[in-house]
Amino acid sequence: MMRKLQALNYSFENLQEKNLTFEQVFDRIVWFIKRNPKGNYRLMFGTDSQVHATFTRFVTGIVIQQEGKGAWACIRKVSIPRQITNLHEKISFETSLTEEIVSMFTEKRKDQLINIVLPHIYKGASFTIEGHIDIGSQNQNKTKLYVREMTSRIESMGIEPKIKPESYVASAYANRYTK
Repeated sequence: MMRKLQALNYSFENLQEKNLTFEQVFDRIVWFIKRNPKGNYRLMFGTDSQVHATFTRFVTGIVIQQEGKGAWACIRKVSIPRQITNLHEKISFETSLTEEIVSMFTEKRKDQLINIVLPHIYKGASFTIEGHIDIGSQNQNKTKLYVREMTSRIESMGIEPKIKPESYVASAYANRYTK
């Protein structure tokens, strides 16, 4: 028998609220966009991780930003009870966690968000969805070997991949909560 997908029951949080369900997160995003449907919005996802003594903590960030007007964000924490030291395994798992959250935004949910902004696109409104990956293509970056693989995975989900230095949801926002 197949196990039921537990992702919808995962708990999200931010500095103001704890134990948010995915439905509550989605409602907050809808509310944020409806405040000013004529804005330029970016819905961004990204995961970062930190290896600790007895576990590896992964933090996935969800950020809805109205360019130039602020943002609403939350995180989800997942701990694996071992040190994940293999770089490819760690980056791949980070990408998998991002993909998992992105998959919760079904076509119906994405359409619901787009339809808030859609009547205003001819007045300059916009809505994009991005997957931020904590990797870089620069020579000094050990993760450059995995850029094509991970960006292809994000693209296959129909969203725009961003890598360092543009992947700030993973490399800055989520990173802050991995410690």
